[in-house]
Amino acid sequence: MEPKYTIDELIKKCKANERKAQELLYKQFASKMMGVCLRYATDRMEAEDMLQNGFIKVFQKIEDYRGDGSFEGWIRRIMVHSSIEYYRKYHKMVQMVDIEDAAAHTSVDALATSKLAANELMALIQQLAPGYRIVFNLYAIEGYSHREIAEMTGITEGASKSQLSRARSVLKEKVIKMEGKRYENAG
Repeated sequence: MEPKYTIDELIKKCKANERKAQELLYKQFASKMMGVCLRYATDRMEAEDMLQNGFIKVFQKIEDYRGDGSFEGWIRRIMVHSSIEYYRKYHKMVQMVDIEDAAAHTSVDALATSKLAANELMALIQQLAPGYRIVFNLYAIEGYSHREIAEMTGITEGASKSQLSRARSVLKEKVIKMEGKRYENAG
């Protein structure tokens, strides 16, 4: 049986490079952080790579954690940044849409998405093109501004806005299509 430690004790031991504490910290947060990585990845294997890269950074930067704010939030930010870095390295940010084109698209209808289970919505988000998925996740889920997204991803604020608008439009189409199939199967 593994010993029980508080988060503060685990952080202190991780700062001292204690491998067992790192393992315990990983076990405590891996499943939640896998959920974060899955939102940015095209598949589970890619999400696992992002997760591993993220935890390597967590342990490399743990000395920088000062106890301001939640530790889970600190890890989450590292996972988000690590996922974006992964995309910059292995994928091109594609599917840019002009802001004029984006204005023609409508946003996701809240009532339509409310009928979806969380795992169904996650699957739809994963089907988005990489650029759309990253911007959608950063804005709609993580709460970053378009300026922050532009700085993080190396795109313009206008491109961030248009990618978000297009992502919402694509999601809306997918939700409508999914709901239509459910209606057909129910009748």
